[in-house]
Amino acid sequence: MQNLSRRAFAALALAATVALAAVPASAQSVDALKKKGEINVGLLVDFPPYGTTNAQNQPDGYDADVARLLGKEWGVKVNLVPVTGPNRIPYLLTNKVDLLIASLAVTPERAKQVTFSRPYSAATIVLLGPKKTNIKAAPDLKPLKVGVARASTQDVALTAIAPAGTEIRRFDDDASAMQALIAGQVDAIGCSTTVAAQINKRQPGAFEPKFVLKQQEMAVALRPGQDALLTSVNEFVARNTANGELNKLYKKWLDTDLPKMQ
Repeated sequence: MQNLSRRAFAALALAATVALAAVPASAQSVDALKKKGEINVGLLVDFPPYGTTNAQNQPDGYDADVARLLGKEWGVKVNLVPVTGPNRIPYLLTNKVDLLIASLAVTPERAKQVTFSRPYSAATIVLLGPKKTNIKAAPDLKPLKVGVARASTQDVALTAIAPAGTEIRRFDDDASAMQALIAGQVDAIGCSTTVAAQINKRQPGAFEPKFVLKQQEMAVALRPGQDALLTSVNEFVARNTANGELNKLYKKWLDTDLPKMQ
C-alpha cells in the first residue's frame, strides 16, 4: 500500500512537472520582448499578397509589413518565421513564435485554442460579374452559371445562398475561375477583392462586385493568458487603423482600401 502511494505521488509529481513545462509564457509583455530585443512572428509565405516571398526568397507581403511596423513601434528586431496553414497554431502554442500575423481568420473553433486581437485585416469575398448583368441579390443567381474555386471560402459561401437552379461551376483554382469569367464561360464568379482587382487590371471597367458573399476578418493570434501582450497588440492595431498606416500597407499590396472591420 505504501509503495502504491509512493508510486501515485511520483506520478502526480511527474504530471505536475509536465503540466508546468507545457504552460506557455503567459506573462509575456512588450517590456519582456524589449528586454529580449527581438520578436518571432509566424506568417504564411504561400498566401499572396498577404504572405509571400520576395526576389531574395525572404518573407514579404502585407502581413510581413504589418509585423515590421509592429517591431518598429516596439523597438525590437523582427524575425519572420515562415509557417503553413496546418502548423501555424502549433508553432504558436509550442513557443516557436511569439505571435502569429499569418492571415488567420477569426473563428469560434480557433478561439478555443488561441487568443485573438482585434482584426487588423480582412478578405472580402464578392460575387463579381459583368456590369451589364443585373445581379443584386442571391435570388438573381437562379438562371445563371457561377464559377468558384473548388472547396474555397467562396464555394462554401455561394453554395449556402444560391437558390435551386443556380449552376455552380467549380474550378481547380481562382485563376481558372477568373479565366472562365473573362472568356464568358460563366456569368459571374465568387472571388476575393484581390482577384477582382486583378481582373479589373486586365479588363478595366468590364466587371463589378455585385454583392458581398462573405468577409473574413483576420487577427493577430497569441497564446491564451497573454493579457499584457494582447493589450499592447490591440493598441497597435487601433492606433494604426485610426492613423491610416494599415490602410496604406493594405493598398500597397491589395490595390484597394482596408475593409471596415468591427
